[in-house]
Amino acid sequence: MRLRRRNLAILLAGGALAVPPRRGSLSSSLGIPPRTTFDSGTVPAIARARAERPHRSLRANLPRTLDTLDYDGYRGIRFRPEQSLWADADLGFRVQPHHLGFLFKDRVDVFEVAQGAAVPLRYDPSQFTFDKGAPPEGAGDIGYAGFRILHPLNRPDHFDELCSFLGASYFRALGRGHVYGLSARGLAIRTGHPAGEEFPAFTAFWIERPDAGARSITVHALLESPSLTGAYRFVIAPGAATVMEVEAELFPRVAVDGIGIAPGTSMFMFGPGHRGGVSDFRPAVHDSDGLLIRSGRDEQIWRPLANPGRLQVSGFQDVAPRGFGLMQRALNFSDYEDLEASYHRRPSLWVEPLDEWGPGEVQLVEIPTQSEIHDNIVSAWVPREGLKAGVPQRLRYRLHWTSAPPLPGDALRFAATRSGAAGRADAVRFVLDTTPAAGRIDTLPPATVTTSAGRIANPVVQANPETGGLRLSFELEPGSARLAELRAVLGGPPTPASETWTFRWTG
Repeated sequence: MRLRRRNLAILLAGGALAVPPRRGSLSSSLGIPPRTTFDSGTVPAIARARAERPHRSLRANLPRTLDTLDYDGYRGIRFRPEQSLWADADLGFRVQPHHLGFLFKDRVDVFEVAQGAAVPLRYDPSQFTFDKGAPPEGAGDIGYAGFRILHPLNRPDHFDELCSFLGASYFRALGRGHVYGLSARGLAIRTGHPAGEEFPAFTAFWIERPDAGARSITVHALLESPSLTGAYRFVIAPGAATVMEVEAELFPRVAVDGIGIAPGTSMFMFGPGHRGGVSDFRPAVHDSDGLLIRSGRDEQIWRPLANPGRLQVSGFQDVAPRGFGLMQRALNFSDYEDLEASYHRRPSLWVEPLDEWGPGEVQLVEIPTQSEIHDNIVSAWVPREGLKAGVPQRLRYRLHWTSAPPLPGDALRFAATRSGAAGRADAVRFVLDTTPAAGRIDTLPPATVTTSAGRIANPVVQANPETGGLRLSFELEPGSARLAELRAVLGGPPTPASETWTFRWTG
């Protein structure tokens, strides 16, 4: 498990900015000359060449003071705002590298790309302030742990943190008004597999200097792991929803099964429909409350998240999905009553494939947790065929960091899922509330509710005048079953009135 991003946001927060960091005169750990030409084929060529050789470790040779750094010590290291890349230029974007130490001990090389040339940014301890202890002496150019990009996202006179790349292949971003919540990853390999997960890592980044007035910034990245290498290109456009256009080319050294494309990683501890005996003053604690899928057949599927008693892996079979992602639908302060965490301001992450991804499944991994400091939810597209050794694979998709995913139509959404005793020992009652209807509902739509085990009783649809939506209630009589896959939809074909609700009940 990773340390929660909410805590890392505290220690990595930046302020207003002003003088570029030192450009390096030293070669990087990649063996690239101090200044080299750069074009769209540079990173793919490096990735292809790296795939033909054994995997290498990029663990930095850190001074003991950094190697043994604890959370509080790392929190006390801050980048000097006046050292930010492009702080002396009116470009709309600025860059601040992250320091090595604590959990982040793998060297990451960072390059600035301008006028067709790439120049490495050289580490110097004078770029940072250190609350505890003196800066490390004699460390040399140890590189960085990653970086963040800043932009006037919320108001024109202040540079806010827009996105951050830190730790393995993890990264995260914000839309206007958001605070950090869930993360994305470049790639996942065998998540939740009994043999253990492999964690690819971004080992180098090339950040293109934007033109004055540019509305986006482009970042290239080299991904490495024992099984494969990859070349990534991110075009990051900030806004009310920040959108990343992602292009990737993977170079497998070996056949790779269980590959997870466009993975999202989040936290769900409890909510109104799944408290699990938690004693807490807050109604809910989560960065995401459900998985949303737009299938290749254009069915919209909603799966509320759970904090299970044991590991759960669910697969939603599909061919060429149109989108999927982990959503935060509860967006009111009253949903959480948390002044510190601001869970109501966490973004959703919507993945929009730009190519036909073929057969496979949207995989959801739910891991038990007793603390909100741990990520315990992972979603990704897992292709049926995996990757073949020596056969490159190209991918294109968009990532939307948003409060509402870009979906067609006005289907009712299931905004709340609650369950409890039905008044008798052999039944569980479910109550589902939808979002407000787009127009007047003169006739209540029928409900179709099914279960893989046991039976459904007493389905009722009624208007909810308090929300302007509809309420569906029903009872599950599981009998001797200890697990049941539930499914519900309002209305019928060809145009249902609602998305499809799915849920895994465990007794």
